Amino acid sequence: MEDFEVIEGNVTSPKGFLASGVFAGIKKAKKDFAIIYSEKKAKAAAAFTTNKVKAAPVILDMEKIKSGEAQAIVVNSGNANACTGQKGYEDASSMAFMVAEKLNIDKDDVLVCSTGVIGVTLPMEKVAKGIELASQELSKDGGKDAAEAILTTDTFTKEVAVKLNIEGYEAYIGGIAKGSGMISPNMATMLSFITTDADISKKALDKALKETVKRSYNMISVDGDMSTNDTVIMLANGMAGNPTIEEDTHEYEIFYNALLYVNKHLAKQIAKDGEGATKFMEVSVVNAPTEDDAILASKSIVNSNLVKTAIFGEDANWGRIIAALGYSGANFSQDAVDIYLKSNKGIIKVCENGGYVPFNEDKAKEILSEKEISIVVDLNVGKYDALAWGCDLSYDYVKINGSYRT
Repeated sequence: MEDFEVIEGNVTSPKGFLASGVFAGIKKAKKDFAIIYSEKKAKAAAAFTTNKVKAAPVILDMEKIKSGEAQAIVVNSGNANACTGQKGYEDASSMAFMVAEKLNIDKDDVLVCSTGVIGVTLPMEKVAKGIELASQELSKDGGKDAAEAILTTDTFTKEVAVKLNIEGYEAYIGGIAKGSGMISPNMATMLSFITTDADISKKALDKALKETVKRSYNMISVDGDMSTNDTVIMLANGMAGNPTIEEDTHEYEIFYNALLYVNKHLAKQIAKDGEGATKFMEVSVVNAPTEDDAILASKSIVNSNLVKTAIFGEDANWGRIIAALGYSGANFSQDAVDIYLKSNKGIIKVCENGGYVPFNEDKAKEILSEKEISIVVDLNVGKYDALAWGCDLSYDYVKINGSYRT
């Protein structure tokens, strides 16, 4: 039995959090500005893109997060504020300053995120309008609007919340995310915002976020590209009133498992919403010699464009899977590898002991005709497993990205 309960909700499910999402005109029609606000200053932790080219908000937040505290997050979509030089950094700083003024908090407690087209400076008059409107619209019901306002090419919002019991105290974790293209292992082109009212030490919060990001957002792939703006931010305001959660305790394990569920759920939603995707793909690597080997192998397979196109074409081309395994850097013996394809239509072994095994092509085609496909790779040399998630690569991916700026 789980120590938490999945509920309908998002970033405003935990006590003391308000949010909003409005249209400011950065995008042509849809909501493009969001604020997430804690009524009490919160502990803060974050993870950022590993791309050497970092957007101005990422550079700004990497400095701000060192304090370990924050009270608000402001987000615009439609413009990434990336590769915009000193002007971009000043604009990101101005966003934090304007939000702080409206909410009567310290500008150093405002984190800034942007997503959209790279290389274009922010239209600051529209930014000012967005901050004015979003500040006025903050509410306990605003999480859904915020989830909508952070989207770019996404086709649906990503929201999740859980309720957990910490030493008799009811606490919540909620989240929203965006991501559809430029999704690659080791963060993606994605933003994710997680809130909790649980009281947890800064050290424990940092550890929990870092380890769950490794097993969630770092295990998804749509197209192998990595954005300049990828950010995960978590705020913990302690308003549940529970005794402070510390590392290496039973309460920490409860919190960690609930957070892992939240981040995995959002990561899988991002993978399912891949640009032009027709199928969701899970890669399970089992019985690896180490966890790192399992992670390397699963990420390599889920990130292979040839594997993705084979899944799109419903072609049981297992040779592409074992080839991606071979260049993954993972330790394994080819002669021990078994590969299976699995869906609601059944399971079929397509490779045995690293080589050909007779299988029913019609059955394999039937399995691959489903919307959700699982590739299971058994290395048969250890006890460690890893999961990665992605999607197929379709004609529509090229159409979407061939005209992204228009």
